Amino acid sequence: MTSRGRKFLTRSLVLGFAAIALAGCITPEASTTTGRYTAPIGGSPVIANETPYSDALRCMATYTRAKPLRIAVGQIADYSGKISSDNSGREITQGAALMAMSALAKADVPLVERFDTSVAEMELKYANNKLIAGDGPQNGPAGSDYRKIFAGSIPGSDYYLVGGITEVNFNIRSMGASADGSGVSTNSLKGTMGANMYVMNVGLDLRLVDTNTLEVVDVVSYQKQIIGRQIQAGVFDFLGHTFFDASLGESALEPIQLAVRSVIERAVFEMVARLYHAPTSACSSNFGTSADPLAGPDDHRPNMPRIANTSTTVIKENHYDPSRQEPYHGYSNADPVDGLGLRGQQQ
Repeated sequence: MTSRGRKFLTRSLVLGFAAIALAGCITPEASTTTGRYTAPIGGSPVIANETPYSDALRCMATYTRAKPLRIAVGQIADYSGKISSDNSGREITQGAALMAMSALAKADVPLVERFDTSVAEMELKYANNKLIAGDGPQNGPAGSDYRKIFAGSIPGSDYYLVGGITEVNFNIRSMGASADGSGVSTNSLKGTMGANMYVMNVGLDLRLVDTNTLEVVDVVSYQKQIIGRQIQAGVFDFLGHTFFDASLGESALEPIQLAVRSVIERAVFEMVARLYHAPTSACSSNFGTSADPLAGPDDHRPNMPRIANTSTTVIKENHYDPSRQEPYHGYSNADPVDGLGLRGQQQ
């Protein structure tokens, strides 16, 4: 490289490092106006936490409103036993029950709280001791200045949902390729490149139980595979009396917790559809098919009466039902699987 070229390269590197330093400017004293040492990066807006199955759940609201059945969500724990290698915590979210509540809410299913009743129990205790003020005037008739406790004021549940995350399998399969090359001389250009891909999965088992009889009326077991990739490339060369070494890489892993939410929403959709015996054509447009993908020989028939508040028939899972084996029914035609983005949007 000529002296002019080296000078140009040096100037470019100096300007680049200066731009990076200014962009991440940090002061040792907090600003008197903002109270911060530096301005945080990022400006992503808050968006809805959606999966490819969210629209189908909202579609089911047409049937859930027709005959409300109150559902409670119990413990949906992480039974995988997977802990981070650095002992920083669990690999899988501990909020699966909260995801199930959100999924039921998207389907407009009436919910009753049974997961965390600590506040209600404390309020009941205070009210029982006449410590909570009532709605009446403080100087009104006797007994009107504290909250009353009435029998039968808390609605019960018709069904409750429980289960757990039962599988987390890392690196089901992986593959990689790499290559490097250079000239035969010692100062010739050298380059490397490589790519790796690996697959893992999460599994979920849910059951819907009749609150009055404790009969299990539906069981669903689903799993979803998760893909990750790594790509890197580099170049090394001598520039006269100096050398140049540059590399570029990219890695991505499909969000594990979003995969858990997707599996839960898919399972909740099926349970709600079966519980209300939705017609064959119910929400079919959300799956890009002409028929309900969950239709079975005994379920989703148009004129079949909905489940009453008693379990006269126990619904057993049919593992060989073709509708349960079709993996891509949750993706519409406008959102192809090949271009699926982070939140179910086309990239």
